[in-house]
Amino acid sequence: MKNTKTKANGITEGIIWQQILLFFFPIMFGTLFMTLYNTVDAIIVGQLLGKEALAAVSGGTTILVNLIIGFFTGVSSGATVIISQFYGAKDDEKVSKSIHTAIGLSIIFGLLISIGGFLLAEPLLKLIDTPLDVLPLASEYLHVYFSGALVLIVYNMASGIYRAFGDSKHPLWFLIVGAFVNIFLDILFIAIFKRGVRGAAEATVISQVVSLFLTLLFLCLRKDSCKYYLRRSLDIDAKMLKRMLEIGLPGGIQSIMYNISNMIIQTNVNHFGTDTAAAWASYNKLDSIFWMIINAFGIAATTFVGQNYGAGKIDRAKKGVKISLYMAGSVAIVMTGLYLAFGQYAFRLFTSDEEVIAIGMRILRTIAPVFILYIPIEILSGALRGVGKTLVPTLFTVFGICGLRIVWLSIPFCTTTIERVMLSYAISWGLVSILFFIYYNAKNVYNEKRAQKSSL
Repeated sequence: MKNTKTKANGITEGIIWQQILLFFFPIMFGTLFMTLYNTVDAIIVGQLLGKEALAAVSGGTTILVNLIIGFFTGVSSGATVIISQFYGAKDDEKVSKSIHTAIGLSIIFGLLISIGGFLLAEPLLKLIDTPLDVLPLASEYLHVYFSGALVLIVYNMASGIYRAFGDSKHPLWFLIVGAFVNIFLDILFIAIFKRGVRGAAEATVISQVVSLFLTLLFLCLRKDSCKYYLRRSLDIDAKMLKRMLEIGLPGGIQSIMYNISNMIIQTNVNHFGTDTAAAWASYNKLDSIFWMIINAFGIAATTFVGQNYGAGKIDRAKKGVKISLYMAGSVAIVMTGLYLAFGQYAFRLFTSDEEVIAIGMRILRTIAPVFILYIPIEILSGALRGVGKTLVPTLFTVFGICGLRIVWLSIPFCTTTIERVMLSYAISWGLVSILFFIYYNAKNVYNEKRAQKSSL
């Protein structure tokens, strides 16, 4: 049943550029804050426990966590899309049903990841050649971390639900609270209680419990169709679950492929020696700022298009995509200029080694000028996710970005210099952007029968 008395929805009715920015900034600041507190977390572990412990919580463990958690984050995007469409259509019954289905899905996934991660932690660490002096500590950390994976998975899904109905502020506040709890407990467990890497993992799990508690509490206290009822935690609608997985699974696969291609690039970078590896690591710190901003625009585009698509406001959805392209493109141009002008000073924050800085600037001068090429990929794929079309964008990304990079790096000539390795970014971004523009403009992605009506 549709509710015609629902209060005005800014995303479907407000000034477009303002609504996109109001949604964008909390997401961006949330990502920035997470990056900062993860850095502080690493500093505490490294300073108090030593380099082996730092490697244990930041090396191979990070790769495994990103692979597994990243996969579910991609899958959960299907729920965000479905909920945003129903919310935009003001279909209260289906909003409520989709929220409970989404939480139920996250509970099932969380249990599977908790059990599987706990049992497979050590074999997976050995598979990626974790150093023998780090292996016991890394295994201990992951055992605790994955035992609390259920909490993290449900929290990520609940945050996605908030974003689905246009609320990116509450997830930011919950993240900030959890971050401060994590830092406090790191100091308490490591410095005072002497619990080592186990203490670091326990601090992370407890902080996630706090964030999840706040997230579900506010969902349970809502007075509208977005209200969550704990007693219905596993109240899963089969048809809706199927649709969520149809939309979300391609995103999960895409996340895995991104991580695999990045691992291959890292392997090629390592072949150039320690100085190049250090330069690449430093560049990634600068590069992450660009990605967190552009990713926030992509998430904003998904929610904006999803709600307006659900509300039948196709022209407004199209305008939102164009405005997002202009804004994200402008940011890319500005950041390129700043990086090229001040990059060497930024590198000095991480190292004083002149050779490392020189190599870092070579990398930066190769990649930064082509930042703009990635913008259509992020925005248009976000828009397509908003209307529930994920298969084709995923194929473009997997084969155009990940596949092309792998092919490029398999050619000996293309790996003889660091600049040629980095060209894999420009070539893959350029090709896939063209494919996205062709598909988005040639395919009638909006005027077909709305996804929720045709599939549910």
